[in-house]
Amino acid sequence: MKTEFLMTEETELSIAELKGNAATLEHISKVRGLLQRAAIELLKRGEFHDQSKLEPPEREVFAEYSPRLRGVTFGSPQYFDYLHEMNSALEHHYRFNRHHPQFFENGVEGMNLIDVLEMLLDWLASTKRHNDGDIMNSITVNSERFGISPQLAQIFRNTVRDLVTETSFAPDLLGSR
Repeated sequence: MKTEFLMTEETELSIAELKGNAATLEHISKVRGLLQRAAIELLKRGEFHDQSKLEPPEREVFAEYSPRLRGVTFGSPQYFDYLHEMNSALEHHYRFNRHHPQFFENGVEGMNLIDVLEMLLDWLASTKRHNDGDIMNSITVNSERFGISPQLAQIFRNTVRDLVTETSFAPDLLGSR
């Protein structure tokens, strides 16, 4: 039985071409399955992201400091002073949330791609928590802070630009207000 899928414009596919197509279809199916596994993991991360902030010992500290942090520039000396004051809650937070480099003994190098993507998207969403939030500045500051290579930092910038350009994902997150 001939189908359009198995026919070129004028010639039937050879047995070798059919075997090649079968191998290609098997590869496509494997990649599809792996992408679906990664998507499921991302969905799980979305469901449980930062839930520890809603319980002691983090809840009280974040409730107190979130309004304060809104008024300071990310990466400024005042910002880091507040982080120092929040240290006990942050230590707990980092122990239970693997999208933070502090979760790993070797920082970003201990993370996997899912962790890194959640971290980047956390940074992007966090820009809304500062009056003058700017994701490109956050990438620069955090690249220095966590020893992120220029190549990975550029991948972060590319990802943010593509997310904002190609989707309806909060376009106002790209720059400062």
